[in-house]
Amino acid sequence: MQIEDSEILEKFNNPQTQELGFKLLLNKYQQKIYWHIRRIVIEHEDADDVVQDVFIKVWKNLESFRQDSQLYTWLYRIATNESITFLNKKKTKFNSSFEELSEKLSESLNDDNYFTGDQIQKKLQKALLTLPEKQRLVFNMKYYDDLKFQEISDILGTSVGALKASYHLAVKKIEQFLLASD
Repeated sequence: MQIEDSEILEKFNNPQTQELGFKLLLNKYQQKIYWHIRRIVIEHEDADDVVQDVFIKVWKNLESFRQDSQLYTWLYRIATNESITFLNKKKTKFNSSFEELSEKLSESLNDDNYFTGDQIQKKLQKALLTLPEKQRLVFNMKYYDDLKFQEISDILGTSVGALKASYHLAVKKIEQFLLASD
């Protein structure tokens, strides 16, 4: 049985059961957050580092979570922001543009021992890396996480209309990439 977020928060906000509440949160969301981050940063080791940063931030700030959004929306927002921050630091470290970083990440897919997808999944990941950052985020959240546009809007702070347009453009670009790479 899946535990409700309200029960997780109740346990976390009680000093006697705070650790249990956090463990329940980890059990419920850690894998989803890992894959969300992994699709953004691509490399397993990087994803592990970002996941750790996310849950440290969650631990420090969960008490102040106002519950004006759903818990997973709040978690996804933190995970998305931490992933983007990580990629920006990586771009700065390697003194490269987003396009150059995307190319490096695409090349690293070929050598990734943790990538378990088939050739089609690898092609899709490479296609996604050709997209602008916002389109890639929207596509990942819609396609892989099956989030509604309103939920993505809450996470990214962008209008539903703009997100639908980004998703539509992303799908078109992915189709073009996949057709051109045959």
